Amino acid sequence: MDRSVPLFERLRFVAISSRNLDEFFAKRVGGLKRQQAAGVENLKVRTSVLWTPDENLLYIAEAVKELLCKTYEVLVEDIIPSLLEHSICLFDYEELTSRQKSAMREHFVREIEPLLTPLAVDPGHPFPYIGSLSLSLAVELQDPLDDERYVDFAIVTIPSNLPRFIRIPTDEGYDNHFITVEQVIKNNLDRLFGGMVIISCTAFRATRNADVERNEDEADDLLEMIIDELRDRRFSKFVRLEVEDTMPPDIVSRLVDELMVDPKLDVYHSQGLLGLEQLDSIPVYFGRGVDENLEFVHAASQTHPRLIKNKGKNTSMFSMIRKGDILVHHPYHAFATSTQAFVEQAAKDPSVVAIKATLYRTSSDSPIISALIKAAENGKQVAVLVELKARFDEARNVGIAQKLEDAGCNVAYGLIGLKIHCKTTMVIRREKNEYRTYCHIGTGNYNPSTASIYTDYGLLTCDPVIGKDVSDLFKFLTGYHHQQSYEKLLVAPNFMRKQFAALMDKEIERARRGEEASITIKLNGLDDKVMSSKLYEASCAGVMVNLIIRGVCQVRPGIPGVSDNIRVVSIIGRYLEHHRVYRFHNGGNPLFYFGSSDWMTRNLLRRVEVVVPIEDTQLQKQIQDMLEAALHDKFSAWELGADGRWRRPPPPMSKDAPREQYTMFGKKPCSLAKRAAEVGLQTAIIERTAKESKEAKRAQKKAIAALKKKAAHKLVSAVDFYNVTQSM
Repeated sequence: MDRSVPLFERLRFVAISSRNLDEFFAKRVGGLKRQQAAGVENLKVRTSVLWTPDENLLYIAEAVKELLCKTYEVLVEDIIPSLLEHSICLFDYEELTSRQKSAMREHFVREIEPLLTPLAVDPGHPFPYIGSLSLSLAVELQDPLDDERYVDFAIVTIPSNLPRFIRIPTDEGYDNHFITVEQVIKNNLDRLFGGMVIISCTAFRATRNADVERNEDEADDLLEMIIDELRDRRFSKFVRLEVEDTMPPDIVSRLVDELMVDPKLDVYHSQGLLGLEQLDSIPVYFGRGVDENLEFVHAASQTHPRLIKNKGKNTSMFSMIRKGDILVHHPYHAFATSTQAFVEQAAKDPSVVAIKATLYRTSSDSPIISALIKAAENGKQVAVLVELKARFDEARNVGIAQKLEDAGCNVAYGLIGLKIHCKTTMVIRREKNEYRTYCHIGTGNYNPSTASIYTDYGLLTCDPVIGKDVSDLFKFLTGYHHQQSYEKLLVAPNFMRKQFAALMDKEIERARRGEEASITIKLNGLDDKVMSSKLYEASCAGVMVNLIIRGVCQVRPGIPGVSDNIRVVSIIGRYLEHHRVYRFHNGGNPLFYFGSSDWMTRNLLRRVEVVVPIEDTQLQKQIQDMLEAALHDKFSAWELGADGRWRRPPPPMSKDAPREQYTMFGKKPCSLAKRAAEVGLQTAIIERTAKESKEAKRAQKKAIAALKKKAAHKLVSAVDFYNVTQSM
């Protein structure tokens, strides 16, 4: 693990990685288990099967066990000892003093015991219900009054609403000393099993299949189908069993039998804590003698320079958009003063007559939801497409859909056979006896929480052609409408893949004529065979291909005669790189696009996605600078090699540096790219955004001072002076 990353951020990364692994087992391994049970030949396989489900499950088990071994090695031998050096301690119960044990006993009796239900397992007590990803204790015990000395068995499930890490009192009060809740329970079992002899107590954790069967074509009501699916998921089959490595073999065998999992492929023995996804919930007190360098230095989101004047009561975001398209870049630009403010102002503006939006993932208490409800209450026409099938957010989205319906919004739940993944909002405003359409099209969800940690672009525009395209899109999403084409937008699943392929074909043609040609793509994932093949074809034709891919990448760079001209990098930093951006050289007049779609087959064929062209040259320059900086990053970037392994990119001007690495796009690197090579892409953008915000505020103050001076000479009206000063 990269030791240049602050220590607590490394701990958080372990937690994030563990959450991703949980989802992988619940969904992907769950899907393989379904294929295994049905037989591949009985399924509708969309692509050729390279490995059988049995082979896939075997390879996954081998890879995951190796991954877990490395994870626990880093955690136990590096991160936890390093935390101890900073007085952040995770204690074993045996390490506690007598006074601390007494305090934990009192805490157990007061806060934990009332929530626990010890469950015997015997002929009169069936094996209890085990929730997915819940932490439980398997207890072996004996009744000393039983002459046959029969070993009894019981389960104690730890409620998810109990804090996982409990602060331990010290002589100085309550410091950053913690113990896990399962250790406290283990050492107070006499309160739960009075008069019994405890033989062993070990923790286990099980994962259920989240890939339950879904028959959308037969559903009478999509909402009811999702509600039924959520109910079925609670009782689906198990796909993974995690146990402490100290668990007795006979208890492991018993759990394997009860949970009906494969003892060779589905059982994972932990070398430390179970449920590592909760590590980032340790309630550390920062600022009490704890080194602030354990975390990334806080970087406040800035109001977009074009929107700084929008803070006043008498200014309108819509007037700002009419002056020209606005490109917002989260989390560097504040979500609350841009995307969120766009919807909130629309909800209050008496000139706004209608709002239409798509929601894929958002928080239950999202200000966007509140604004849409307020708009409906204010008599505006509000139509919202809430995607109920967003993985692991189904329950939340069902609640949001019902809340919006109760407020009088027109709510659609999605389309049969497709997920609505696009990020679009349309506002229709009455201006001078005609309607004007304002749009927001983004790469990220309308979620204020993820907007603070995911990097995403959003376009605010009143381009009438884009407005018409978005209007046609909503006809398709909410009604019965077959759109033959869109003038500017690239829309999946009907058009996007062909349009991207055509754009690549043009670059290939130019390269074959000996002209300069390049393709630069920034995505979360790339696994589509058509797109991958086209990129290989482009490389063979001489097109320079730069891929910035955060996750899965099917394309292998640097293979002689196949991908010599392809470079693949990945940025791993304080924020999750989430925007999807596309640049085509186009003979020196580059085309820029961004939107919701990765180049995954599921995005291009099984989801509704929207990608928008960026035509303003100033906005194009901002995007190009970002792409260039990502390709020059030497601090947080990793580069994929021909052998499929990720490595740090070579230093500047190294003989191993890829061709044209430091003269990207046919010119010397921009200032942002130079800075990114020193401190990383994200830090470079944080610095630039803060600088631009300061300059905009300074310019505003100068304007105020000038108006004050004119006002003193009665050269400006009192109304104008009030409007400008209120915008501070």
